[in-house]
Amino acid sequence: MPDIIQLLPDAIANQIAAGEVIQRPASAVKELLENAIDAGATQIQLVLKEAGKLLIQVIDNGKGMTDTDARMSFERHATSKIKNVNDLFALTTMGFRGEALASIAAIAQVELKTRTADQELGTRILIEGSRVVSQESCQCQVGTNLSIRNLFYNVPARRNFLKSNSVENRHVVDEFTRVALANPEVFFSLHHNTNELFHLPSGNLRQRIVGVLGSSGNKKLVPINEETDVVTIKGYVSKPEFAKRSRGEQFFFVNNRFIKSSYLHHALMSAYEELLPENTYPLYVIFMELDPKIIDVNVHPTKQEIKFEDEKIIYNYLRVAAKHALGQYSITPTLDFEQDRQITQAYTQGETNQRDASAKMHWDPSSQSAKSSQIQRSNSTASNPAASNSLDSQNIKNWEKLYKGLEEIPTPMDDEEGDQMTTIASQWSQEEVIPDTKAPSARAYQIHNSYIISPIKTGYLLIDQQSAHERILYEQFVQHLGGQEQHTQALLFPINIPLSVQDSQVLKEILPEINKMGFDVKEFSTNTYILQGLPAECSDNVNAEQIIQSLVEQHRENQSLETDIKAAVAASLAKSAATKRGTRLDDQEVQTLIDQLFACEMPYVNPWGKKCFITYALEDLKKQFEV
Repeated sequence: MPDIIQLLPDAIANQIAAGEVIQRPASAVKELLENAIDAGATQIQLVLKEAGKLLIQVIDNGKGMTDTDARMSFERHATSKIKNVNDLFALTTMGFRGEALASIAAIAQVELKTRTADQELGTRILIEGSRVVSQESCQCQVGTNLSIRNLFYNVPARRNFLKSNSVENRHVVDEFTRVALANPEVFFSLHHNTNELFHLPSGNLRQRIVGVLGSSGNKKLVPINEETDVVTIKGYVSKPEFAKRSRGEQFFFVNNRFIKSSYLHHALMSAYEELLPENTYPLYVIFMELDPKIIDVNVHPTKQEIKFEDEKIIYNYLRVAAKHALGQYSITPTLDFEQDRQITQAYTQGETNQRDASAKMHWDPSSQSAKSSQIQRSNSTASNPAASNSLDSQNIKNWEKLYKGLEEIPTPMDDEEGDQMTTIASQWSQEEVIPDTKAPSARAYQIHNSYIISPIKTGYLLIDQQSAHERILYEQFVQHLGGQEQHTQALLFPINIPLSVQDSQVLKEILPEINKMGFDVKEFSTNTYILQGLPAECSDNVNAEQIIQSLVEQHRENQSLETDIKAAVAASLAKSAATKRGTRLDDQEVQTLIDQLFACEMPYVNPWGKKCFITYALEDLKKQFEV
């Protein structure tokens, strides 16, 4: 039998490696920027065309390379970062595997110009698909100028999997942001299609955060500075009131290397315990310095995963450091542990007695279940006082369970969930749920400024006014996006909306759809927009700037779902512009909301899949009084 195992040619091996190391333009940007940092550069320029698909160019003023090193840099596993196996446990550089340039050269057309300070002439190398086309001397500045053209030109299958320019550009900006935050002492600039997106002078970390995330970030920041024998923790976290619904402004750096760690994220979030609304995320930029011997960064080619020798101690140090920082600035609530326990118990007992006495004298006509449980509680209390406490505790749990999640912003329904809800809706009789307006006592009532009770033939409806209004607005906005004209009400005073570069790119992408729905938003200057009008459906007391920022956040959060952008924008706008729970409605507004809800194509659920109303049958109501 002939031998069948053979070595792969270098070109094929490099393309296989490229599939791991270079997944999209952002991957190449990360590798080149980190190489520039390792070369000691103090000025780094990044130039892109078509989100890096046509051109990625990184120009730095680092130490440069000799002609021999320039040629060797494109060989697989050729690196200046490590000499022997022991160096793997003392890494202080960003790169060390020697795969990046070889992988890039295998799937792109590369031009390298580089010169060291002690040479009069530099070196120019042209490579296409791992093949060296030419190498010659040239005039160039000290440092390195590396251009990558037509990424994946010889791997069409991989090129076809690239997303739109706006999506790819967001990934590039994310990588650029991470490197720029880790090196505030270095000047960075980013140009995309001749537009300068970033111009970041050298400075301190706070200045860099503001430069990257926008001027509004300065007032959000709370510094962290803790030193222990194991780890030094420095950086900033944001005040709880500035938390957002979307991720994207959370950064961990270990020895100046950006990492992703859900474990450390949980540690920091636990420091915000009871300070943040559910499903919101604070901004944080945290730097941790550790002995390289107690961590392992050689876990994945992207080097964004890391192993700690003792994860638990890092978890606790980070949690305590964040809590201490928030406490120093009087953000965390204070507890008085010296309060007399007898006074507390007496106050609690008095409050309980008063509540029980009041419950026996009064009843709430808006809560049938409360009446039933009151009768049960009063009957059982006489014979078993312990049962009373048990029932009180159980009722509290039930109410918490009922209201839990009302303020959440879940992801939009996918097709399977939507089909399921359509099936459920089809099983309900339309006649049974439409309010009975001809009945003598058909008037609808608002309770707790959040819910509406409306009679129907078989009982009554309990309508969630926020979910109902979201469904109404969603269907209106979808119609407007389909071509129907939408009216705009002009603002008396236009509003300037400054955004970070990342958010500005998102808003620019969805701006046509937003304006179709009645907004009047225009680009005013770099990363600043001006809002001149709102849809006529928006109430007078709506926070217009908050709506725009909410649209941007929600679109960023759902971008991975690849949902239809028009439907996603319509759903996000409906969520932002709808009448919130706790808003008082007059009788006419209540009736109008009911009429508009049941004129919708799908009145049963809001765009996010939550029920708009619940039906209660007369038979079930009757049973409550027969206990």
